[in-house]
Amino acid sequence: MEIAPKMPKSWNQASKPHKFCPGCGHGLVLKALGQVIDELGIQDRMVFGCDIGCSLLSWDFFDVDSVQTHHGRTTPVMVGIKRANPDLIVVAYMGDGGGYAIGSQHLVNAATRDDKITVILVNNTNYAMTGGQMAPTTMPGQKTETTPYGRNVEEAGYPMMGPEMVAAISHEGAYVARGSVARFRQLKNFIKKAIENQMAGRGFSFVEALSTCPTNWRTNAAQTWSFLEEQMTKQFPPGELKTPVVKEG
Repeated sequence: MEIAPKMPKSWNQASKPHKFCPGCGHGLVLKALGQVIDELGIQDRMVFGCDIGCSLLSWDFFDVDSVQTHHGRTTPVMVGIKRANPDLIVVAYMGDGGGYAIGSQHLVNAATRDDKITVILVNNTNYAMTGGQMAPTTMPGQKTETTPYGRNVEEAGYPMMGPEMVAAISHEGAYVARGSVARFRQLKNFIKKAIENQMAGRGFSFVEALSTCPTNWRTNAAQTWSFLEEQMTKQFPPGELKTPVVKEG
């Protein structure tokens, strides 16, 4: 009997089926990151850390060293790994809940300390893994499981503007941007610049990725894309918010 040859690990991992809900944007963010890892040739130096939440499903997407952390603790874990071995390239991957709610103090302090790591935060405006509750990024008037009549800013405040906050508190070597899965090439470029900034040892690097969540938004394909492109981008404008000051000599 002829036995099929064993495929390389990277081939098998590249062929894994999508783990997320249909229409979820996590797959596009991870695709952009994977392409950047290959283009920069950093697979053997890479450590990928993911948070609890929908992002935890990415723990074995890449043929790189990976770690799954407690909810909200991905940033300090990756800071620790980077400090223990500065030659490594580390990425902290999380959702808006893990980064802007329970993990907000870690994000603020890592940016203030100018830790030389890269944080990629996926913003889909709700707590998706646990059923679609209001999150720090839920927009004014947006309906969720815990805001059935829409987010009332008089009671719940306004959504977190994460990149704007990080840009304000980080130092001159930081790179801060907001991309969208609807603009894949731009998002990939932002992620690449963020990792290159870490590789150059300049400063803290942060990319927010606007993403889709049709399961909890309860939207069809057309409604999902419209919500992302016409409503989310008004509240959360994509673009580079801070680029590092490169000192000559």
